[in-house]
Amino acid sequence: MPYLPITKEEMKNYGWTTPDIVIVTGDAYVDHPSFGTAIISRVLHNAGFSVCIIPQPKSDEDYMRFGRPRLAFFVNGGNIDSMVAHYTAAKKKRSDDAYTPGGKAGARPDRATIVYCKKIRELFGDVPIAIGGVEASLRRFAHYDYWDDKVRPSILIDSDADLLMFGMGEKHAVEIAERLSLGEKISDITDVLGTCYKVKTSEYQWRVCAECPSYETVKEPTESGKKQYAIATKIQQNEHDAIRGKPVIQKHGNYIVVQNPPMPPLSTEELDKVYELPFMRNYNPSYEKLGGVPGIIEVKFSIAHNRGCFGACNFCSIAYHQGRQIAVRSHESVIKEAEIISKMDDFKGYIHDVGGPTANFRFPSCEKQLKSGLCVGKKCLAPKPCPNLTVDHSDYLELLRKIRKIKGIKKVFIRSGIRFDYLMADDDEEFFKELVRNHVSGQLKVAPEHCSAAVLSAMGKPEIDTYLRFKRRFYEFTKSEGKEQFLVPYLMSSHPGSTMKDAIELSVFLKKRRFETRAGSGLLSDSRNGFYLYVLHRSRSFYHGKYLYG
Repeated sequence: MPYLPITKEEMKNYGWTTPDIVIVTGDAYVDHPSFGTAIISRVLHNAGFSVCIIPQPKSDEDYMRFGRPRLAFFVNGGNIDSMVAHYTAAKKKRSDDAYTPGGKAGARPDRATIVYCKKIRELFGDVPIAIGGVEASLRRFAHYDYWDDKVRPSILIDSDADLLMFGMGEKHAVEIAERLSLGEKISDITDVLGTCYKVKTSEYQWRVCAECPSYETVKEPTESGKKQYAIATKIQQNEHDAIRGKPVIQKHGNYIVVQNPPMPPLSTEELDKVYELPFMRNYNPSYEKLGGVPGIIEVKFSIAHNRGCFGACNFCSIAYHQGRQIAVRSHESVIKEAEIISKMDDFKGYIHDVGGPTANFRFPSCEKQLKSGLCVGKKCLAPKPCPNLTVDHSDYLELLRKIRKIKGIKKVFIRSGIRFDYLMADDDEEFFKELVRNHVSGQLKVAPEHCSAAVLSAMGKPEIDTYLRFKRRFYEFTKSEGKEQFLVPYLMSSHPGSTMKDAIELSVFLKKRRFETRAGSGLLSDSRNGFYLYVLHRSRSFYHGKYLYG
């Protein structure tokens, strides 16, 4: 199956005169399942729709390349937030962009989703527009914007889009396309799970819901406004559950933004079907002369086996975007992908990662959550693992063992996040030992985040003693294996709730362990055992769930 069209000529080669859906994205077109546009376009195409893609449009001609789609424009800002793509945590312009041909910065506008939607409205009038991806998903309600240092309204209001798809959008996208194809007006599609819409206050049909303090209330830079903002955020997080979540509303002047309950996560069978679609697993060949797309490098020989994270750290976007429920692929599906990778011409024998948001989650947090939803206001792992937590690495270990046996695969590494507190809660150390023996590519990334109990509590992370116990066992196993490999722990400074006292405590923590700052880099190295540690300065960018390394 060839790449989906990004030019009119390619559309004609498919035999199409007008596309059903045009996807506008802030990224270059990379047809790999680590890229949201690739997944949504393949899922829609598999459902019988003609789909064309406009990557990183600039001119009016770019937007008008395929004409007016039969059904709708679907718009996203790219794999990561466009502001995170453009600026460091110090608000300085970045010099590169891994999702752009040649790695060049500046190919997408600031707040790309808003810019794209406004231009589509200007050129095509009342054409249906649905937005999605991380940029839209995290801005579905009034939200604090780090770069403006103020609270902005819902992106539905700013962009003038008709619908917002939050979370992982496969089911949403297909249902919306099918209903539009049957002749429904987009203004009447107000009941799709996992979507938000806006309606005039005078036309809203009141029902059982959770109401947030209004945009006008939470935007005020007063103590009262900040408190109401926190209340709104808590309501949104509490209702973000596909089993027990209620609709959530928030007034924005003459409009009400309505969020339907989340779409349930894909079943294993559904997730398998998504990842077994005919992805080309590379960037569009037209980018080759421009230097390719750097973002493919880390994921080309990697495999995602799960989605979601019940860890739900307070600074992270994963739980609010993908959800706290864990969705997993079958062993057969993952092995099939590993076999495809093993036969690629440029594969050198190393699977870079078999992971996901949290690599070592293969089960729901507990049986209760499957029946009645996740507990309100409680965390599964912090400050201590819940007594009801299911802790089991056996299935993940079996999967890794199967992949290691595939012909042509020399090593299988784990580079995405290992949740070390979940690992330490497992009385069976068999996985831990095999992790150290077979799956560390010299360095293993983990995230203690801080050492202060007060800050870790604000973060929703375990106490530092859990990390220190993990570190001790890691080096004991490493020594017993006769290996030289190291931990790469990440720490974060200036998290909300951190005081000068906490900063001093972190400084003393580093000093006692003989960390030395390398001038001008923010990279610290342990002079005794050689592992690295990144400290993230001014990290209020946590509002978008992205670490800004550098």
